[in-house]
Amino acid sequence: MTADRNACLAPTTMVDSEHPAIRDYALARSAGCADDRARAVALYYAVRDDIRYDPYGLDLTENGFRASNTLAAGRGWCVPKAVLLAAVCRAIGIPAALGYADVRNHLSTERMRQFMQTDVFYWHGYTAILLDGVWVKATPAFNIELCEKFRIRALEFDGREDSIYHPLDLDGRQHMEYLAYRGEFADVPLAEMAADFRKYYPGVSDNLARADFDRDVNAETQASA
Repeated sequence: MTADRNACLAPTTMVDSEHPAIRDYALARSAGCADDRARAVALYYAVRDDIRYDPYGLDLTENGFRASNTLAAGRGWCVPKAVLLAAVCRAIGIPAALGYADVRNHLSTERMRQFMQTDVFYWHGYTAILLDGVWVKATPAFNIELCEKFRIRALEFDGREDSIYHPLDLDGRQHMEYLAYRGEFADVPLAEMAADFRKYYPGVSDNLARADFDRDVNAETQASA
């Protein structure tokens, strides 16, 4: 674990846990929960399914990663969704960090494959949450509807075990392979991440921004049904 507990409770420019909308959302979605574990689990499912996964909205700026902006947009890719989960946890006093891994991800669209020219996703984001003295990984990226369309196992989270992606989908095909973990941090290492994206995915952001991820998903999954 790279980040310390106190740093993982504090708001930052991007993990803006003090924002009124973040605080209100965190309180509303965790209302009635008996303890921090139950609250963290409730917040995980809220972020997973209330915020639609959309990798086309890539914005490598502070605004693009800011949790309150992701909440307002109702969509985001894995890193902004992980930032949002960290923010809502911090908003109610649960320490949360941002974790990153390089993965080989087989859930993508033909448009993404054409522009990326690789199935390796650098800086895949998850959230590490401190519960009963243990840092537990939680990955809220793929909303339940997306999982059902692509026939992948939706990630469950119980606050005790790490929740990271399964290697195979429901049909036994390759889904996710974790290649390397980059560590866990109190804030987004924006400069390093942006440099790697410019290196590995030149031009992807501009091209994908003009497309509709939901439309591409529907076209591909209906064609293969």
